[in-house]
Amino acid sequence: MLRALYPLARPVLRRLDPETAHTLTLKALAYVAPLGRPAAADPRLAVSAFGLDFPNPIGLAAGFDKNAQVPRAMLGLGFGFVEVGSITPLPQSGNPRPRIFRLEEDCGVVNRLGFNNQGLEAARRRLAGLDRTAGIVGVNIGANKDSGDRIADYVRGLIELGPLASYVTVNISSPNTPGLRGLQDRAELEHLIGKLLDARAKMSKSVPLVVKIAPDLDDAALSDIASIARATNIDGLIVSNTTIARPASLKSANARESGGLSGAPLFAISTEVLRRMYRLTEGKLTLIGVGGIASGADAYAKIRAGATLVQLYTALTFEGPGLVARIARELIALLERDGLTSISQAVGR
Repeated sequence: MLRALYPLARPVLRRLDPETAHTLTLKALAYVAPLGRPAAADPRLAVSAFGLDFPNPIGLAAGFDKNAQVPRAMLGLGFGFVEVGSITPLPQSGNPRPRIFRLEEDCGVVNRLGFNNQGLEAARRRLAGLDRTAGIVGVNIGANKDSGDRIADYVRGLIELGPLASYVTVNISSPNTPGLRGLQDRAELEHLIGKLLDARAKMSKSVPLVVKIAPDLDDAALSDIASIARATNIDGLIVSNTTIARPASLKSANARESGGLSGAPLFAISTEVLRRMYRLTEGKLTLIGVGGIASGADAYAKIRAGATLVQLYTALTFEGPGLVARIARELIALLERDGLTSISQAVGR
C-alpha cells in the first residue's frame, strides 16, 4: 500500500522542510506500511555475517528510525536488515533547527542533528515489544553530548540494549557531537573497545559488536583502526558515516551548511575508504559499506570493494519505498552478468 501511495504523497512531502517530512513519513509507516514479512528474497542474495543469516545484503542505515519506531515496517519493505538509532542513554533534543538540508541538484543531504532521540528507556520498551522473528534489527548506540563519561555511555547502551538487538553498532564517527570523533584515535579506541568487550563478556547474550567509522580519516588512522579491529576480534566495521568534506562538484545552495554530508556526493569518498579498509584487514573482517547507494550498481560496487553488507538511507528519501526491491533486482542481474551464483562471491572482487 505504501508503494502505491508514495507517488501521491511525494509532491506534498517535498514542499515541507525535511525534518517535518520525515516525521510524517514515520507516522505513515507506523499505520500504513506492511506489517508482515516481505516476499521471500532470491536465495542468491542471502548472506551470512557475524553469526547471522541475512535474507539479502541491503540494510537500512541508522538515522532513519532513531527511536526504534518502525523497524518491522522497514523490514516489510524488503530490507535484509534494519539498524535503529543512534540511541543515547538520556533523551536529548539535538542541535537547533533547521538542521537538515536537502541538496536537490546533488541528490544529497547535509544534517547536523546531533543525536536527537528519545533515549534508551523509550527504545528499550519498543525493542522489547518487537517480534523476535520479524528479522534482523541492529541497534546503533551513541553518547550524550553533555556526558561526563562517554565511554560509560557506550557501555550502558551495550548492556541495556544489546540483549534486544541482533547486533550493536558503536557510533563514534558522527561529526555533529563535538569531540566524538576523537574516540577513533588509537588509544581512545583501544580503551573503548576494551571496556565494551569486557562488558559483553559478562552478558548472557554475546551480541555481535561493530564500530562505525568516518570517511575523513587519513591512512595512518585507518591503519590503526584496522589493526585494533583485528587484534580485539570485534565483529565488523561500518564504512562509513557522513563526511565533513565538501566536493567541489556540489551545486546545491545548501551545500555549504555545516554538518555531515550524505547521499550521492559521499559515494566515491566512502567507497575508496571501504576499499582501503578491506585491504588493511586482508578481507578477514566483516565490512558494511555505506554512503551514496542509490542503485544496484552502487551496492554492487561497494560489495566488490569489500563490503559483505551494505546500508542506505539518503537515497530512500529521494526515491521512495520501491528503491529496495529495485536494488535487489539489479543485484541479481549483475550476478547473472558476471556468472556468479551468490552475492558473497562478489565480495572484494
